[in-house]
Amino acid sequence: MESQEKNKPKFRPNPGLKLMDQVREVLRYHHYAYRTEHTYCQWILRYIHYFGGKTHPNRLGAKDVER
Repeated sequence: MESQEKNKPKFRPNPGLKLMDQVREVLRYHHYAYRTEHTYCQWILRYIHYFGGKTHPNRLGAKDVER
């Protein structure tokens, strides 16, 4: 069983998708339950809104991450 997991290529979400769509894509790839997916997405959205982040992660620099 372990050897199958080692041979499995690492999943990379489609960079053309929006952040939350990428999150959903990864969670679905790993077969997370729908409610887990929903909860994780809600946590992420609350975190983003709490810290006032309106900038897409691709546009963030090292200075933004250090905050």
